[in-house]
Amino acid sequence: MAFWEQNREKRKKIHFQLMIGLPAGVLLVFAIFISMISGWHKKALMEFNSNKSVILILVIAAVLIVGFIALFTARHKWDLNEQHYRELLSKKQKAK
Repeated sequence: MAFWEQNREKRKKIHFQLMIGLPAGVLLVFAIFISMISGWHKKALMEFNSNKSVILILVIAAVLIVGFIALFTARHKWDLNEQHYRELLSKKQKAK
């Protein structure tokens, strides 16, 4: 409880949350690109190879996906920790 009391405001900041959730977002985008490049869906691979402007769109989409996943996972983790902290705090108050 003491750790969360000291670090809860620091962990709520967006740049800290991006650092926490970044690996999950990058892993998801990496899996998507591996799936795309492997050629398991022939029509998608043909579309990818026919128009090179699709690469720019895919890079923009990848950055947006990484950002969303990073923020979502870190915010969710922070919310769970905050809820647990508040529950423990209320139990401590009732015990007195």
